[in-house]
Amino acid sequence: MTKGSLLIVDDEKVALRNLEHVMKKEGYEVTATQSGANALALLGRQPFDVVLTDLRMEKTDGMQILEKCRATCPDTEVILITGYATLESAVDAMKHGAFYYIAKPFRLDEVRKVVAEALAKTQLRRENRNLREQVEGFQGKVRIITQNAEMQRLLDMARQIAPTDCNVLITGESGTGKELFARYLHHHSRRSEGAFVAVNCGAFNEELLANELLGHVKGAFTGAAGDKKGLIAAAAGGTLFLDEITEMSPAMQVKLLRVIQEREVLPLGATTPQKVDLRFVAATNRNILDMAKGGDFRQDLFFRLNVVNLLIPPLSRRREDVPLLAYHFLKKCAARMGKNVSEISTEAMDLLKAYDFPGNVRELENIVERGVAIATGDVIETASLPDDLRELAIRTFRKKEGRLPSLEEQEREYIRWVLQEAGGNQTLAAQILGIDRVSLWRKLKRYQMEE
Repeated sequence: MTKGSLLIVDDEKVALRNLEHVMKKEGYEVTATQSGANALALLGRQPFDVVLTDLRMEKTDGMQILEKCRATCPDTEVILITGYATLESAVDAMKHGAFYYIAKPFRLDEVRKVVAEALAKTQLRRENRNLREQVEGFQGKVRIITQNAEMQRLLDMARQIAPTDCNVLITGESGTGKELFARYLHHHSRRSEGAFVAVNCGAFNEELLANELLGHVKGAFTGAAGDKKGLIAAAAGGTLFLDEITEMSPAMQVKLLRVIQEREVLPLGATTPQKVDLRFVAATNRNILDMAKGGDFRQDLFFRLNVVNLLIPPLSRRREDVPLLAYHFLKKCAARMGKNVSEISTEAMDLLKAYDFPGNVRELENIVERGVAIATGDVIETASLPDDLRELAIRTFRKKEGRLPSLEEQEREYIRWVLQEAGGNQTLAAQILGIDRVSLWRKLKRYQMEE
């Protein structure tokens, strides 16, 4: 197995053979050519993961190869090498999409490192495309998008209990997808042709919630000009989802308990109860067990609802789902906004995967929606992410052995990173850092980074 495919282009035979030998030893599948024109022909016939090319060559130069890759092989990363390094040529190369700019004479260790980083970016881009293709298979279906083992176990349990009529209590932090799990249960149950009725118990006071759930008959109270069918009766034959069940008042809990036990509902002002056939699914982001033990929630109602409990893990415990969910939301938001945004940059995805998401999946959706709205091209870049997300990445990226780094450590690592981004060009790095060339030299000497 090879690491990846590499095309090396250099009109200097010795330099070409040296690079070819080194890269083959590293495990790459190497194709080498001294001709820029031949390199263009090769790119037209087969894809390469990475192209390592000299910048200045007769007839066909490295910039033409770079332009060819950007036009026909967008997944391929291009690394330019030149013995005539200038600030202008470096900036021009980066503007045209080069992955890196290496000045001659170069160190082989540097080339190995840069090629490995370019290959990793190419592979991640392809993985992201595969994720988008997987997401397309979820469209229009009540399915939970996940590749997490714990979530898969919960889905297996949900599919097993879905055909039964047992009540289910879904717990977990806000934004983890509790209602989606409730819909998943309904979709896979024998009641799937019936109604799925969702009500947020925290959105109404006691009187309004009783009226919404139970309904009323004409004359039940002032203003009741006619009969009103409650949501419990509306869910007959289907599923009633009670979100934020712990926000329900004690008096309303008693009424709900009777409905569950007797399978009948008594509308406000009525004297004759109505039989109802439905399934109850409840959800909360609070510790309902502790509330029941402490008397803040009726224990008998808790036991009635908690026949099966599904505890949804937070997104921070299933980080492998972040790319899959991000592309799902990207596709949905781009279609709704009518924007041609189809990609998330490697750097932006790295920030998303490193973030803890206290708002869970709902927060991720909001962040992606913002990114789509702000994006000026077809890619969500780090600049399209919230400021606090980028600041968090800078702080956590340099954590060492569980402790916060010193200012000196932070500065040293930041200078190292800027130099890498600038391809080792110290003049360009100094401009990015906002200091003069001499000041940068002094800092490099202080941190023993002159090499």
